[in-house]
Amino acid sequence: MTKNNDNPADPFKKALAEATKVMANDPELSVSFSVDPPGATNETIRLPQISRRMTRDEVLLARGTADALALRHKFHDPSTHNRYVPDGQMARDIYEAMETARIEAVGAEYMPGTASNIDVKITNDALRKGYDQIKEPAEAPLAVAAGYLIRHLATGRPLPAGAQNVMELWRGFIEDRAGGTLENLSDMLQDQQSFSKFARQIIEDLGYGDQLGDDPDDFEDDEADDSDGASEDPQEPDSTGSDDDTGEEEAEANPEQSQEQQQDAAQSSVQLDDAADQDMGEETEMPEGEAPTEPPAPQPISDADPLYEAWSTEHDEEIRAEDLAEPAELERLRAYLDQQLDPLKGAVSRLANKLQRRLQAQQNRSWEFDLEEGTLDAGRLARVIANPTTPLSFKVEKDTEFRDTVVTLLLDNSGSMRGRPISIAAICADVMARTLERCQVKVEILGFTTRAWKGGLCRENWLADGRPQQPGRLNDLRHIIYKSADSPWRRARPNLGLMMKEGLLKENIDGEALEWAHRRMISRPEARKVLMVISDGAPVDDATLSVNPANYLEKHLRDVIAMVEKRKAVELVAIGIGHDVTRYYDRAVTITDVEQLAGAMTEQLASLFDTDPRARAKVLGMRKAG
Repeated sequence: MTKNNDNPADPFKKALAEATKVMANDPELSVSFSVDPPGATNETIRLPQISRRMTRDEVLLARGTADALALRHKFHDPSTHNRYVPDGQMARDIYEAMETARIEAVGAEYMPGTASNIDVKITNDALRKGYDQIKEPAEAPLAVAAGYLIRHLATGRPLPAGAQNVMELWRGFIEDRAGGTLENLSDMLQDQQSFSKFARQIIEDLGYGDQLGDDPDDFEDDEADDSDGASEDPQEPDSTGSDDDTGEEEAEANPEQSQEQQQDAAQSSVQLDDAADQDMGEETEMPEGEAPTEPPAPQPISDADPLYEAWSTEHDEEIRAEDLAEPAELERLRAYLDQQLDPLKGAVSRLANKLQRRLQAQQNRSWEFDLEEGTLDAGRLARVIANPTTPLSFKVEKDTEFRDTVVTLLLDNSGSMRGRPISIAAICADVMARTLERCQVKVEILGFTTRAWKGGLCRENWLADGRPQQPGRLNDLRHIIYKSADSPWRRARPNLGLMMKEGLLKENIDGEALEWAHRRMISRPEARKVLMVISDGAPVDDATLSVNPANYLEKHLRDVIAMVEKRKAVELVAIGIGHDVTRYYDRAVTITDVEQLAGAMTEQLASLFDTDPRARAKVLGMRKAG
């Protein structure tokens, strides 16, 4: 007799776990099933959860994911991989995608059945990210296309439709640039070290050689040369010795020459000082009222970091959502959004009602007691009866102070949000705006992305100017106003459907977007200002990061956050979707599943209106109560 609490999926999960251990050739490996995103460490593999219904899609996806992670555990050496990993983000993405393709190709050669299982996983990923809908190469990720092409060439298998689409969009470009290198692919698959060097060559062929960093093999050769030189000549001075010691030895060996050098240096110093004095004298003798010939320095791009630069801001745009699509298209996109998320609306609405009750509880009227006049307090009549000399007690009803508030929701509109994450973010923003409006809290909904992939007109201007070193930001910003704070929700409702528009979501430059939202808020008249950022990753713009330091955009984001939190004019809160934002923001929470977004938003917003600092700290994830 089967117990009610027995899960029909348990036998399958147990069999799949054992098969995964065998395929990974590691009987000590721990295999678990979770709603968290799949992943692996040296000792564990986490697979997608399988429900009691055991649908065909769930089973096939679990098998494909298990095969992919088991093959990686068996055929991948992390130390070799990390030794050759590039410095730049784009180069690193290509390198990672090619290594994954190598592992799956080698696994398919030893165990042909894994290829069809992994095809299911690739199909699921491609459809979830909308790869089958992309029509232009600029909208498709180059790194993903490179990985797909390696897998296709190595196995000879056709790719699933969505993956095939992405690969074909970039295939001509990749083969034109790296066709000669790709001819050696079959010779490199079995040896991870050789393949890592091969992948670095492909990256250089594609034009991202400046992101590779130092060649680790050259570094080893230099160390070998140094050790050989030290053994051949034991009398050689220590390379770490100071230059001052060497100079003193030379001075003792040739005192006359040293004295002449000191005199020349002193004379040069005197001449430089005279020239500086002369320049200062000319500056002080400038007639009054004469304007300097130098033009005034341009205003810095960022208040948080004056050294942060953009090559050009001419093509940046701050635009209303209704100006990016026709009204009919917005209505169609909104209908599509409602259709996609109809099952989620009930849960989100319940959370919104909970938020509304909590906010209204802060606005309810209260009473002042033990007054000499007002409404008679019947609850205190007992003490008057017990002691007739006790005076009567009165009470007066008063309104609780509830400062006028504005809340801004700043949504990441990057390409990695494509699919379900951006859909849920849109519907949550919609419901939150409607709920807060009922509570007389004004809401603004903003989005941020770029106008193009991998640099737009800004990058073209930089190329035309000769590619100067470290040019700063090289893409054109697109900051979108879905709903202004003073606009009623019913008027802005169709605008949120714009997030479903194909080709809208591109790259994300979080620092400038956060600074833009902050500037809009501090100009508002409300007494209290709350800014909530929803993002699924660190700032990434391939064009910018390929010619600037790898942490250029991330450093600027940290600087802006520090400025906002230090000024305290705006209360800053962040929610990370599958991305740890607690390392950036002081008040932040990270969720592993987009389905949790509605609850996280509700709790975060409700906690901001909680008068108990400990309660606020518990929800906001603060390290200590304020």
